[in-house]
This record gives sequence, structure tokens and C-alpha cells, in this order.
Amino acid sequence: MRNAFGNVFRIALSGESHSPVMSVEIAGVPEGIPLGPVDFAEDIDRRRPGRKGTTARIEKDIPEIVRGVKDGHTTGTTLKILFRNENTDPSAYQQFADIPRPGHADWVRRVKYGAGSLTSGGGMFSGRMTLPVVAAGVVAKKIIAPMQVHARLTEVGGLLLTGKDGDNAALDAMLSEVAVEGDSVGGVVECVCDGVPAGLGEPFFYPIEAALSQMVFSIPGIRGIEFGDGFKAARMRGSQHNDPIVDTEGHTSRNGAGGINGGITNGNPLVFRVAVKPSSSIAGAQKTMNLATGRMEELEIKGRHDVCFALRVPVVIESAAAIALCDALLSDISKKR
Repeated sequence: MRNAFGNVFRIALSGESHSPVMSVEIAGVPEGIPLGPVDFAEDIDRRRPGRKGTTARIEKDIPEIVRGVKDGHTTGTTLKILFRNENTDPSAYQQFADIPRPGHADWVRRVKYGAGSLTSGGGMFSGRMTLPVVAAGVVAKKIIAPMQVHARLTEVGGLLLTGKDGDNAALDAMLSEVAVEGDSVGGVVECVCDGVPAGLGEPFFYPIEAALSQMVFSIPGIRGIEFGDGFKAARMRGSQHNDPIVDTEGHTSRNGAGGINGGITNGNPLVFRVAVKPSSSIAGAQKTMNLATGRMEELEIKGRHDVCFALRVPVVIESAAAIALCDALLSDISKKR
């Protein structure tokens, strides 16, 4: 199914960034899990724009649970959660029908779905679509408990951060400068998953890294992922990169593998980092092709866009990790029955 992920814990998205409604359907949710709108508030607030460097588009982002919950508990049937888009302005995107934005999906969207497909802003390619992913992540986090998933922003535009998710005066100064220049910056997010049991994942074609990467790369704007030592491992010796096992539970004295060996979790913290690209929609003028005239021309992008979308990504990365781990956990349980 298009726009779907998972084998046992399966999520499917619908809607677009400026369509009236977006939704996520989640199959495989066990019966009896306490769930209500209040459970989504914290993670949705973490994704919400509002701080310096984020879009001026503000939505209520109220989750409407329309199926799969009764008397405050999941029923075991497919769960469906709706979000209504009210602060929409698709007209701001009509200029991209014939003049695709450099770095954005406008061109490939036209190739795959036709010239008339640009009807609702960035559509399925928009960062707005991470909202239903975060909602699915809330459900996944409940199922995988006591596993804990925590992500934080560690770098923006080359600036290493020392505080919580951008609580840094130097960052604010950089974002102000970049905004004045009509440009954008990307960032790096680190995710640590604690309490992950050993044995999740399959060798070769279904390793846990592949499941996590598939889910993470479903997030718009992700450019790379590394586990444990990551690319540094290529410059290390085996004696440096290897993780000595220090007890019969498989704990290690270091974690260069990021908690995974042979595609299977080893019981140590699962650690990975992702690279988030700069937002493609920038205020500064750019040269690009006008497909209607066949000529290069200057494009000035209007609308409401993030100077740094990475500021809002940590909770989305957490959600992606929780969803992948939840599917792996429930798949493992189903095989043992």
C-alpha cells in the first residue's frame, strides 16, 4: 500500500499539507491500551512551530480519534486519527506548477503524478505530514514501554548545541542572520533508545537498521543516517571500533555498534544520528527553469516556511524510531506464538 509502513504494527497516511483533513490509520494496536486526546498533547506541542526559525503557519493540531478507541481504551481494531487543516493557503503554491523549486519535490511530483497534481501546497512531500507520524509515534511509545526513545538536536548549520533542542543564544543569532539573508540551514538530530531488548530484527534483508532507516527516510528532508560510531568507523581500527562484552547479559564497555550487531538489537542502547537538510523553500531569489516557457528565470518564493525545519524534527525522529521498534517487537511476539 502506498504511504504505508510496517508488517504487524502498520501505519498508513492520507491527506496533504493544505487539504482539509490529514489522517493516520494504525493497524495491529493491541486491545486495552489507555488512549485519549490528552496523550498526544506533549509530543504535538514539541513539533509545533512558534520559536525563532520556524514557520509562521499555526494550526490547532487537535487529534480526533474516530475509530479504534472505546471508553478511553483501544479496542484492538484499526485506529484512525484525524487532524483538520484550517490555516491553509494553497494559492501561494500555484507558482510552482510550472516553476519547480530547486531542491524540492515539485519536479519529481510533476513527473510521477502529472502537471495537475500540485493542488494542495507541498502535498505528501510537506513537513506538515509529520504531524500524523507523531500521532502514530505516541501510540507506538505506549506499546513499547518500558522502552524509552529520546531525540535531541545536536547541531544546526554547523553550530554545535549545548542546551536543550536549540536553547542557545548563538543559535538564535545565527537563525536571525540566516532569515535576514533569505536563506535556510539544516541540522543533526541524535536519537537514543533505552531498554531495547536483544533479539529484534532479522539478518540481511530485514535488519533493524533497515526498518529504522526506511521509517526515518520517510520524513521529508532527511539526508543521512548513521548508527553508533557511524562513518567514523571507516577511519578506525577493529580494536577501536569493537565493543567488548562485559557480562552474560551482553552489555558492552562501549557502543560503537549503536546497539545492533548483524541487524539484530544486542540489548545495549540503540543510538543513531540523522542529517536534516536546509529547507528548500527560501526567501532569497533563485534561478530555475520555467517549464511553460522553457527558459531559466528568477524565482522568489512566497508563503510561510521554516528557516530551520530541523528545530522541529527531534520528536518526529523519536516517533519514527518508536514506530519501527514497535513493529519489530510485535512481529517478534507474533512469531513466538
